[in-house]
Amino acid sequence: MKTVLVYFSLTGNVAQIAERLAKTLNADLIALVPEKAYPDKGATKFLWGGKCAIMGEKPALKPYTFDGGAYDRVVLGTPVWASTFAPPLRTFVEDNRAALAGKRLAAFVCCSGGGAEKALRKLRDLLGADAFDAEMILIDPKDRPDPQNEDSLAAFIAKLD
Repeated sequence: MKTVLVYFSLTGNVAQIAERLAKTLNADLIALVPEKAYPDKGATKFLWGGKCAIMGEKPALKPYTFDGGAYDRVVLGTPVWASTFAPPLRTFVEDNRAALAGKRLAAFVCCSGGGAEKALRKLRDLLGADAFDAEMILIDPKDRPDPQNEDSLAAFIAKLD
């Protein structure tokens, strides 16, 4: 099964997991990069990112290549912002809705606190999916390594193999 992993990462937690997954699953990797960078430090990071997520913004993205016809499965990765997914994923999904139709879907989120289940539900709703083939919630995997995260990662991979 040909797989692509599409992700947005602000602080590197999602990127770290996306890179590991892509290598393990032999998947192509697409990093979504907004034209205008989000603040990545201090209170501004949370206020600005949370506002953008809650308002359902669709930031312009730097060019990327996605050929939906080349893939059977799409894995999406995002941080959790204000109990939802990061806005660059909204842009990707809405720009590629037709190409995503009929694909097998999986998703993972990285967070520091709560709201991960809501974020996954909102992403499923945006995609019009009843369920993901696999979904995973990780707590700051780069910044706070934890055996529980490794167990979750192994279980996620097992569902996709």
